[in-house]
Amino acid sequence: MKYFLDSAILEEIRYAYENWAIDGVTTNPRHIMNSGKPFLTVLDEFASEFKGVENFPISVEINPHLDNAKDMVEEGTKIAKLSSNFVIKIPCTEPGLIAAKEFEKQGISTNVTLVFSPSQALQPARIGAKFVSPFVGWKENSGDDTTQYIQDIVNIYKNYDYNTEIIVAALRNGKQIVDAAKAGAHIVTCGFDVYKESFQHAFTDYGLNKFRNAWDNTVTEAPVLK
Repeated sequence: MKYFLDSAILEEIRYAYENWAIDGVTTNPRHIMNSGKPFLTVLDEFASEFKGVENFPISVEINPHLDNAKDMVEEGTKIAKLSSNFVIKIPCTEPGLIAAKEFEKQGISTNVTLVFSPSQALQPARIGAKFVSPFVGWKENSGDDTTQYIQDIVNIYKNYDYNTEIIVAALRNGKQIVDAAKAGAHIVTCGFDVYKESFQHAFTDYGLNKFRNAWDNTVTEAPVLK
């Protein structure tokens, strides 16, 4: 399974790319806002940082105020020209899906986002979108069974050999990452802190302290490794 970082903060992305071997990046207007930088400045930084890096998709969301396919295509086409890494992130609305279909015809990769049901996930795959992003965190907060809905999307895609890759988004913890992996999702995208927490466990720290104490009580001088 691939790991994407859900962030627009270049320092986080650079760290995760160099140390965690992340496979891509997803952004949204809220992440851009949290970066404290203008939209185009962030895009210029991304384009410069990953120039020449192949197979490293960076999803860039279009202006969410756009509500017709023509305007979405116009803006997305301009964004796509800034970097070969950029994937145009489109909301799962009827105009968004019409725009995504046009983008794919032009050879511009898309990520259909804000998906909350298997029925929403079908059309992006039918029109050949590169990615689809079903959200987990928001649904789980409202009490929905997110594990089954991700599994349903995976099964439907397998039934018809769809090539669209499933990015499970809005993950809040390591368990949700594991649930996505068990369901067979292609990709998860998480925030920086969610990944850091997923690499840790209280019993790992507990065991490490036990071993350190044992080491200190056994070794009386620094060992010489030959």
